[in-house]
Amino acid sequence: MVDFVRLEVEGGVGTIRLDRPKMNALNVQVQEEIRAAATEASARDDIKAVVVYGGEKVFAAGADVKEMADMSYTDMVKRSGALQSALTSVARIPKPVVAAVTGYALGGGCELALCADVRFAGDNAVLGQPEVLLGIIPGAGGTQRLTRLIGPSKAKDIIFTGRFVKADEALAIGLVDRVVPADLVYDEALAWAGQFAGAATYALRAAKETIDRGLETDLETGLEIERQQFAALFATEDRAIGMGSFVENGPGKAQFVGR
Repeated sequence: MVDFVRLEVEGGVGTIRLDRPKMNALNVQVQEEIRAAATEASARDDIKAVVVYGGEKVFAAGADVKEMADMSYTDMVKRSGALQSALTSVARIPKPVVAAVTGYALGGGCELALCADVRFAGDNAVLGQPEVLLGIIPGAGGTQRLTRLIGPSKAKDIIFTGRFVKADEALAIGLVDRVVPADLVYDEALAWAGQFAGAATYALRAAKETIDRGLETDLETGLEIERQQFAALFATEDRAIGMGSFVENGPGKAQFVGR
């Protein structure tokens, strides 16, 4: 069986690379390979940050409609949970994750990009949730993650109409965080991820978990999550290294060990 998703590692950065010509359609096999790559990236100590990348021409144009067209209601009842959890495995990587988006990121492709912490887009990027044009709705997190990211009104406009959002508008509404020439997207994402190669691993993990979990609850509970994570970091070796280095040498000079 051909593998459509690879995990490539260099300089502390793992790249989850989609490669299913022509459009990186997210069929069941690709979904499960994304899960496997995300699980490995989460577990490996040599990976400090992750880039999700679909290649120079397209990020992912959506689900495999031909595969879905033959599925019944009961088929999708059985599959929909695995579909969501496959993409959620990317959101749950306990390390900084950046999506490097070129070309189309539609439907499931947009939902995959939404699972990243930040999104860098090429000036040729086109994002959207066109599921309504197929008589369905986003089913891999789009109604929830898009709404939390850009707000309900803008999310409803995009999801209700199924329209495409070009890079400049995506930047203006906060759907992406940076727009660069298409041929520089991966390098920009790699550079962003690479800055964490020597960072305090558990501090980053705690920061990500606190932000993500806090968004799911009320302020008081979020503050309690923060308090617990903050206190817990005082048990790490990196906390002692970081504070000792600050006292002796000033900020930004600590050599963390990831423990």
